[in-house]
Amino acid sequence: MQKLEMIYEGKAKRVYATEDPKLLIVDYKDDATAFNGEKRGTIVGKGVINNQMSNRLMRRLEQAGVPTHFVEELSERETLVRRVEIVPLEVIVRNRSAGSFSKRYGVEEGRVFDAPTIEFSYKNDALGDPLINSSHVIALGLAAPEELELIRRYAFRVNEVLSALWASRGITLVDFKLEFGRLADGTIVLADEISPDTCRLWDSATGKKLDKDRFRRDLGGVEDAYAEVMRRLCEHDE
Repeated sequence: MQKLEMIYEGKAKRVYATEDPKLLIVDYKDDATAFNGEKRGTIVGKGVINNQMSNRLMRRLEQAGVPTHFVEELSERETLVRRVEIVPLEVIVRNRSAGSFSKRYGVEEGRVFDAPTIEFSYKNDALGDPLINSSHVIALGLAAPEELELIRRYAFRVNEVLSALWASRGITLVDFKLEFGRLADGTIVLADEISPDTCRLWDSATGKKLDKDRFRRDLGGVEDAYAEVMRRLCEHDE
């Protein structure tokens, strides 16, 4: 499968057309951004880790009943995916308080919730990706009611699968962001990526942050943290 013209470049990935209009190639970059692009930098090697980690996790989720856009890993940085129309929502599932949730509600980081929470943000850079509720999603025509319910169900299933997986690796899944898309026939599938860029991952024993917060908060050791997460993910699969 050959890369043709680049059709999109985002903060962390480039997307290329292929000779098949239903398939795209995603090329992961080492670029890092935070705070809606206000902070920029590079995390050396993260493109390789995020690509390979995301693909491993997508395959597991497919086995657990969550359809995804994943087709085939082409190289350490490139993956073949099914073309989707992205639903303009960021879907955030939280198991503990952290990040913007803690700031918004004045809650200390790390509080364990009685049950996982879910929230939606409207994917719109010009507006700063504001929080949006289900009624507003439907009113704006971003997703149909049945699509939103399916997205919600898939998101909680992802949480079940990944929480158990990471716990077996000595890592706590604090929260994470998902994106979904529609195939040409309207089928809703999980898209984008699952990586330390999109998940908060804490060492279960020490509470050490092993994710993009190390970049956001200038904690140092960013590359080592990403590599540690990848090592733990892979070591039980060998």
